[in-house]
Amino acid sequence: QVQLQESGPGLGKPSQTLSLTCTVSGGSITTRYYYWSWIRQPPMKGLEYIGYMSYAGNSYYNPSLNSRASISRDTSKNQFALLLSSVTPGRPAEYYCARVDSSNRYLFDCWGQGPQVAVSS
Repeated sequence: QVQLQESGPGLGKPSQTLSLTCTVSGGSITTRYYYWSWIRQPPMKGLEYIGYMSYAGNSYYNPSLNSRASISRDTSKNQFALLLSSVTPGRPAEYYCARVDSSNRYLFDCWGQGPQVAVSS
């Protein structure tokens, strides 16, 4: 059974880069045909797609983030990571990693637990 676990700093200062890592167990991030994604959810709001990296190493990002997001991977550790620059002050959100079925990029079939990330004002 595939499991995902997010890790990284729980707090970030304004205008700094948020760094999160997702460690995958029970399956490889290079397995066809899955994408490995990052999603966030502010309190009382809906999910926002940050982006994903495919099993082949290609990436997609939500255009609304204005190129502030970067997703990378380390296949030797079976991990993928998120860097998000210019984090907005006072906008806490939960960040999740999730596995996506490549037939539908909104079909999330496995989620991490999601750490709480708060940005101080």
